[in-house]
Amino acid sequence: MNKQVMDPDWLVFHPNPKKPDFVLPKGAVDAHCHIFGPSDVFPYAPERKYTPCDASKEQLFALRDFLGFDKNVIVQATCHGKDNRALVDGCRAAGDKARGIASVGTDVTMDELKEMDEAGVRGVRFNFVKRLVDSTPKETFLTIADKIATLDWHIVVYFEAQDLEELIPFLKQLPTVIVVDHMGRPDVENGVDHPDFQRFLGLMDDLDTMWVKATCPERLTKAGPPYDDVVPYGQALVDRFPDRVIWGTDWPHPNMKSHMPDDGALVDFIPRIARTEELQQKLLVDNPMRLYWAR
Repeated sequence: MNKQVMDPDWLVFHPNPKKPDFVLPKGAVDAHCHIFGPSDVFPYAPERKYTPCDASKEQLFALRDFLGFDKNVIVQATCHGKDNRALVDGCRAAGDKARGIASVGTDVTMDELKEMDEAGVRGVRFNFVKRLVDSTPKETFLTIADKIATLDWHIVVYFEAQDLEELIPFLKQLPTVIVVDHMGRPDVENGVDHPDFQRFLGLMDDLDTMWVKATCPERLTKAGPPYDDVVPYGQALVDRFPDRVIWGTDWPHPNMKSHMPDDGALVDFIPRIARTEELQQKLLVDNPMRLYWAR
């Protein structure tokens, strides 16, 4: 198959990131990243909302080693829809150094789920960001949740802060651990005391099965690098839920419009939100290992 041409306004990942000043703890996990294609081998889905640049498993693993991570958690990108072949290929190629989060429909069979489980997949992603995916009935997600719960998988949810209130009854129905993407996507201009962010903190207080990725300052910032306006949010989450936070680069940073972050500089953001060695160890090693590598 021929390569699919990326969108003309697509921002390609940083070609030459800096070596981080922050030295990651031994065994650190990049717990949120993606593989795109390559599209001539793993075509992008017909229903996709965007066509990215290719970002191969080899490039991801090279970045892992350069930044000082030991392992990756590869999340199925919406551009691949429910075709998880690129994800599974990446997990298999990495051996025990990768785990995966898939995207599936209600028609997925237990045999298919078990095959993905053997490859290292440990969860599914439910996306509620309206600009990225078409709306899916909650009943569809609950059917999937019941299937994957039998494998002791968890559910990654992606939503924007203003949509959380409507989602809370649904989230409380989920039978598994829930991992929230990108700090729950707060509007950082509002401040940490805003009702939207406080609602999220309160939900995490209520649900001890809910985790959060303290990730993506580059997506949340209004001020730009070095993302000073996002620091209070990351600190609030890491300080309050030290045993239920994980972190990842989000490489290759899909759908960035304002700028393309330097992945080395993103690593240097970590000690600004996890301010002690103990918190850094939990965020980068202990928590993701417990969530993804316990079996």
